[in-house]
Amino acid sequence: MSEQLRLDKYLADMGIGTRSEIKTWIRKGRVRLNGEICTKPESKVTTSTDEVLFDEAKVGYVDYCYIMLHKPVGVVSATQDNVSETVLDLITDKQRKDLFPVGRLDKDTEGLLLITNDGDLAHRLLSPKKHVDKVYYAKVMGRVSREDIRAFEEGVDIGEESLTLPAKLKILSSDEISEIELTIQEGKFHQVKRMFEAVEKEVIYLKRLSMGSLVLDPKLTPGEYRDLTSQELQLLKN
Repeated sequence: MSEQLRLDKYLADMGIGTRSEIKTWIRKGRVRLNGEICTKPESKVTTSTDEVLFDEAKVGYVDYCYIMLHKPVGVVSATQDNVSETVLDLITDKQRKDLFPVGRLDKDTEGLLLITNDGDLAHRLLSPKKHVDKVYYAKVMGRVSREDIRAFEEGVDIGEESLTLPAKLKILSSDEISEIELTIQEGKFHQVKRMFEAVEKEVIYLKRLSMGSLVLDPKLTPGEYRDLTSQELQLLKN
């Protein structure tokens, strides 16, 4: 999709620097527009056809960005935080100012997180009306039982106005520490932990495996990320 942007905004969107820094650099002659040095930050750029160079390196414009991140423990799902490292701090090679995480994972939870600047897609994935499955793997203190499976299917009281939506609990092992997979369609604060608290158990490890059609790439270690493939993006949008 082609659009016209101010030259300084174009370069800021692509992570070259802040708008004020870029204005200074443009005026100093570090930017070429279609082969000619351009010293006016307000100059218009057609994103699909114009060529922009910064310090003689081509800066192509990408409308939308879709990144699969294996979120590690200890990092917050936010665009900025005064205390903790954020998931955007991990995206070191794409310094765009418009990226954000789709939904959130608790600080002590790891796993799949989608980072994008596509607000429409984010809204569709997060809307309760869309019933998008989110699958988690967890280790739980206590023996998870068939009674817990039935309780989660019926909905449990986590202190909200209504019970949780029906959830699918799969027991991988049941012991003093049980291993499970849980599929939910909501994203309430600390939801998985609160659901197990409702059946008198404690989640001690939590990892998101998938969201809708998007499955965490097993090759990604915590903190690693990659762009979505065209097939992954197509499935997600459908």
